[in-house]
Amino acid sequence: MNELFGTLPDSTPVHRWTLERAGVRVRVLSYGGIVQSAEVPDRDGRRADVVLGFAELDGYLTHPGPYFGALVGRYANRIAGGRFTLDGQTYTLARNNWPNALHGGERGFDKYVWDAAPVEHGVRLRRVSPHGEEGFPGRLEVAATYTLDAAGALHIAYEAVTDAPTVLNLTNHSYFNLGGRGAGHAGGHELRLDASRITPVDADLIPTGELADVAGSRFDFRAARKVGSGYDHNFVLDKGVTGAAEQVAELYDPASGRVLTVATTEPGLQLYTADHLDEPFAPGDGIALETQHFPDSPNRPGFPSTVLAPGAVFRSETVYGFATRQRY
Repeated sequence: MNELFGTLPDSTPVHRWTLERAGVRVRVLSYGGIVQSAEVPDRDGRRADVVLGFAELDGYLTHPGPYFGALVGRYANRIAGGRFTLDGQTYTLARNNWPNALHGGERGFDKYVWDAAPVEHGVRLRRVSPHGEEGFPGRLEVAATYTLDAAGALHIAYEAVTDAPTVLNLTNHSYFNLGGRGAGHAGGHELRLDASRITPVDADLIPTGELADVAGSRFDFRAARKVGSGYDHNFVLDKGVTGAAEQVAELYDPASGRVLTVATTEPGLQLYTADHLDEPFAPGDGIALETQHFPDSPNRPGFPSTVLAPGAVFRSETVYGFATRQRY
């Protein structure tokens, strides 16, 4: 089902698609590919929205910086100094997170209305990013398909092709609070993450190039423990790049019993505890688990490559599963 959600200042209509299956209801916007809401039951069967978002379009236009629920690209996360070299040519990007480029630039994928069409149990969004958009090379045809499976898990599958060599890194930027809307700080959620290493960063949150072992550090989530706060870091998933989505993380809210599982084809996951959110939310109100390739990969030949060449098809999938756990 889809409905008019609002109009942009230039009168472009924005539609909302509602997906519902197995007791889960997810709403997706054609603007920015935003996951507006995800309503899932708690251990007692009471359904609540576990994704931070807004009831009206104006909320997203007024608060674009946190990327609430958005489809982020062309390049999710940071590129150092807003520049990279590909095939001997240097490309300059907007340094919208000074001194770096972040999440696709001043007007990334999150700030466009995508063409939307129904698919079985979901919606498929498409757009063409022209050559030179935000400084990136190549005309990119990209699609993102959102579906609910028989168990109520949300699948987000990306595909893209280009007519010239480019770099590409896509993610979804939902903030989860499994306690539901208004539940407050999410730092009490328990996280298990299958990552033995992280990519340490400098003062500008750019990777140093090292892959550091998490053992004995605050980054060790290999056994479930409370998340706390103070994270905006890329974790190196033990499984690496895979052809099919494999489960890599589990987030649990002891109060509600809700469990979020994350499966992905991607080699990295950015844990962001949203310590800088402001009104109408508060710091730590949600936790982002952004599946991705690593930050600054175009400038780090030792990282998994983000280069997409003509004739190749970019494919990536992340699955957010929902379950409950009874009190012990």
